[in-house]
Amino acid sequence: MKSILENRPALAKEVNKVAEVAGYLWQKGWAERNGGNITVNITEFVDDEIREMKPISEVKAIGVTLPYLKGCYFYCKGTNKRMRDLARWPMENGSVIRILDDCASYVIIADEPVAPTSELPSHLSVHNDLLSKNSPYKASVHTHPIELIAMTHCQKFLEKDVATNLLWSMIPETKAFCPRGLGIIPYKLPSSVELAEATIKELQDYDVVMWEKHGVFAVDCDVMQAFDQIDVLNKSALIYIAAKNIGFEPDGMSQEQMKEMSVAFKLPK
Repeated sequence: MKSILENRPALAKEVNKVAEVAGYLWQKGWAERNGGNITVNITEFVDDEIREMKPISEVKAIGVTLPYLKGCYFYCKGTNKRMRDLARWPMENGSVIRILDDCASYVIIADEPVAPTSELPSHLSVHNDLLSKNSPYKASVHTHPIELIAMTHCQKFLEKDVATNLLWSMIPETKAFCPRGLGIIPYKLPSSVELAEATIKELQDYDVVMWEKHGVFAVDCDVMQAFDQIDVLNKSALIYIAAKNIGFEPDGMSQEQMKEMSVAFKLPK
């Protein structure tokens, strides 16, 4: 059976971006075993032939009704699949799903019947919210950046915008490339409805949210841009920790310097 990516260069490019990012997550140590998830809305790349494709799975319930996802298509990392494997074989470790007209169920259409991530309801709920606001964001990434997670084991960094301002102050690029900062969500059970609801709420003000003692969840126009935001935030965490390891508290950029950045680059905060 030929791959859904065959003779579809635009779709193949998007899926290959996911594979590339999966490799980065593994290389950085952010994706142990089957840790982390990626979901990308690929509806814009779907043609009539794809719309006519027969399901290769039974109908599966999402667990929630998501009206803005009617007829949408997503590429999803598979459950219990490793990022390091997805990097090499994206269509053996992920699948393309079609949301059905009831907006509460889906079927797998390609390439193999790889069950999507167990956190699919959370990811799809976020995408439903994005579409409801006509957001251009198409990709969601969940991963486990070591240094950012370490910071959530300290209570002061869980207070609103404390971590954001610290991370912004470490290097100008962080404020420039993650201009909405880092939202914080107190610990909640992984894959729970409560975590999904809290994530959607926090994404109203931030593009990257930190799940206490767990990991980060980021959204952006494509998977590479979502990864970039996490990458710059964790770079700042590394700079902060490096300074602490040398034996001093880093000064960081001043509030005046960061305000100057916001004005010069027309940043939202």
